[in-house]
Amino acid sequence: MGREVSLFLCAVQFLTRIPVPELKGFQADWVSRSARYFPLVGQLVGAISAGVFWGTSLIWPAPVAAILALAAGVLITGAFHEDGLADTFDGLGGGLTPEKRLTIMKDSRIGTYGAYAIGVSLILKVATLSSLSPIRGAIAILVAHSLGRALSVMAMKLTPYSGEVAAAKWKPVPSGMATGEIAFALVTGLWPLLLLPLPAAGLALGLGGLLALLPALAARRLIGGHTGDVLGAVEQMGEIGVLLAVAARL
Repeated sequence: MGREVSLFLCAVQFLTRIPVPELKGFQADWVSRSARYFPLVGQLVGAISAGVFWGTSLIWPAPVAAILALAAGVLITGAFHEDGLADTFDGLGGGLTPEKRLTIMKDSRIGTYGAYAIGVSLILKVATLSSLSPIRGAIAILVAHSLGRALSVMAMKLTPYSGEVAAAKWKPVPSGMATGEIAFALVTGLWPLLLLPLPAAGLALGLGGLLALLPALAARRLIGGHTGDVLGAVEQMGEIGVLLAVAARL
């Protein structure tokens, strides 16, 4: 139990800026082993963002509440996944060879493709949340953050790692993720769908999974697999798919 708590705190430390106690006895494979808790961390971030959306919706118009909720999520995560989205679009869109694409993705500067991806992502999130009531918008945010992280864990399992392990923040272990870890991540990540009506939940799962699949497949074809940035893009595309689905059905 103590090790599982440490792994959860490791996931919190890796994915967010939330302070956690010192992780005593830290081992190199803890980040990979803690991936089972990524959806749970997503629910933590989503719950805070959802609370901001619901609370500010009582004071300001829906677009303002949506922007404040998104800002809260970015502050909590340090724009961790948004950075991955931008780097992935820059690298996959701007490079002509796998090596050049990976080099572009490592560049801290943002290019045209990355800026466009971030802009469209923010606009879609604000527009979809603005169309929902405070409570439905709050639920949609929670589901989006949870499912997005679950989809990124699936991408870790289903595609090979393509980056330079020595230079990566996340260092995959040779054995990969175990079936039990994947199952735990999926069950944890999918349960918030129960908060939605069945048609909306089904569409959210389908559309979120479809949009998340796009960067994963593109990365598999263009650079041979995923990197940490690609996983961030998968997470963000999954979030967008969920919000589009909920807005369409509700």
